[in-house]
Amino acid sequence: MNQELELLHPYPFEKLAALFKGAEHRGGLPHIALSIGEPKHASPAFVKQALVDNLDKMSVYPATKGVPELRQAISRWACNRFNLGEGNLCAETQILPVNGTREALFAFAQVIINRADNPLLVSPNPFYQIYEGAAYLSGAEPYFLPCLEENRFLPDFDAVPAEVWRRCQMIFICSPGNPTGAVMDSATLQKLIALADEYDFVIASDECYSELYFDEQNPPPGLLQVCRQIGRNDYKRCVVFHSLSKRSNLPGLRSGFVAGDVAILKPFLLYRTYHGCAMPVQHQLASVAAWNDEEHVRENRRIYQQKFTAVLDILGGALDVKKPDASFYLWPRTPIGETEFARRLFEQQHVTVLPGQYLSRTVNGINPGENRVRMALVAPLEQCVEAAERIRSFVLSL
Repeated sequence: MNQELELLHPYPFEKLAALFKGAEHRGGLPHIALSIGEPKHASPAFVKQALVDNLDKMSVYPATKGVPELRQAISRWACNRFNLGEGNLCAETQILPVNGTREALFAFAQVIINRADNPLLVSPNPFYQIYEGAAYLSGAEPYFLPCLEENRFLPDFDAVPAEVWRRCQMIFICSPGNPTGAVMDSATLQKLIALADEYDFVIASDECYSELYFDEQNPPPGLLQVCRQIGRNDYKRCVVFHSLSKRSNLPGLRSGFVAGDVAILKPFLLYRTYHGCAMPVQHQLASVAAWNDEEHVRENRRIYQQKFTAVLDILGGALDVKKPDASFYLWPRTPIGETEFARRLFEQQHVTVLPGQYLSRTVNGINPGENRVRMALVAPLEQCVEAAERIRSFVLSL
């Protein structure tokens, strides 16, 4: 058995189940879950129809590289969304469809990391737990960068010692962030690119929340976008990960893409060919329909904006909470320990939130998730409002 499996932590929701063991709500309120970041808005009807229309493709083995129509649709979308210029993301060599970003993020580290060189894989803290698992199973040691409120919930790259960068083979970044919703600006991304050049490491940018923002005139910048701004037209050392799960409310379609540096994507395709992870053709063709439409994405943002406005209006003055830069999460500070807060809130108000320490690690005595919980505003507006009212009542009773 692979001994590195023993390094893996239980998944956050396993920890939550253990926390709630023996806990029971006796007040008769219906349960509202704000703990899981699973979109609950309706999936686009035209994507469902495209899936139905192509069910005959189940008789076809899918190619790992994906059908040309999908790669072309992704190229058009990314070039338009991130101001890359028409045709400046090659559908043939710079894009790979993947079964959602989760499996791709994990697999990517297995390709990049050379375990013979005492590698570090650098990650934000708090973080999406796949980053840590990808590090351990690739043979790297994870190195966590705290994302604290005093630094706008972003990693402070200036505080990282040179010896860490020298051992770093790869860094995961997440912008907008999970769970903080913090967005890295272009200047910060340029700084990271310069560090990658100086110390020769790969930047893996998880951008799966990039389409959930509040200002239609000011979308979050992407890593490839910043590459183009500085004339880095080959996207050297830079790879991005995108998904339809949040953008299009299609978590069950398991559809996303990886794009960037050709020199990296070529061996990644080789790995994936053996990995056996080709997306079904009918899913690919349904994905084409999703990437080709922006109207449903704008409507999606409008609904989230409604929910943030309503929920923050209710929680303001009761809980230390601020609107994030983007995403669908709130990351409030709790007036008592976060695990006690989560358990008592469940027992008294039948609302589930995720303790921050389940999404972070303690390093040098600091845990960025301490006294914080993650709230995912994924439920319908009425449920989010009801949950906010219950949370407010709970906090005022403490």
